[in-house]
Amino acid sequence: MVMVPDQRCASSWRARPRSFVSLMTLYESNFIRLGWLAPDLRRLRGSLTSSVAGGPALELAVLEQCRYTTTLGMSYLFADGAVPMRDPALEVRVYHDARLAEACGAGTDYAHPALRRIAAAMPRDRGSRWSVNMLLNKWLEYCAGSGHRFALPAA
Repeated sequence: MVMVPDQRCASSWRARPRSFVSLMTLYESNFIRLGWLAPDLRRLRGSLTSSVAGGPALELAVLEQCRYTTTLGMSYLFADGAVPMRDPALEVRVYHDARLAEACGAGTDYAHPALRRIAAAMPRDRGSRWSVNMLLNKWLEYCAGSGHRFALPAA
């Protein structure tokens, strides 16, 4: 698999953090990084799981699929009991034609203790578009760097 570097995202040096321009650049970077994990996003179906040694499984589930968009749920699966915990519960909307991926929401009631500590240390505006999309961006990079990949069914 060839990973397209997100440095190829055109960005304006005049863009201020949290501005519309920088937010759209962040969405573009999210799309590229999501493509590192699942290269053909239009073909995603159902729920897929990726496992790597020494880490929790990563789940990517199709919540809604339309002609131009796909809404995904993304979370780690923690086996801390009989029923796996899903943390964080991130909802991601992929805009196929625009080649953008936007984190639309994240659960704030984390079950895993480590995620609760991280959330408690985040600024109060963590529910804003900028913060949740920065979370997605860094998480996608981390997951790809950890070796997570989603195998799509053969055509």
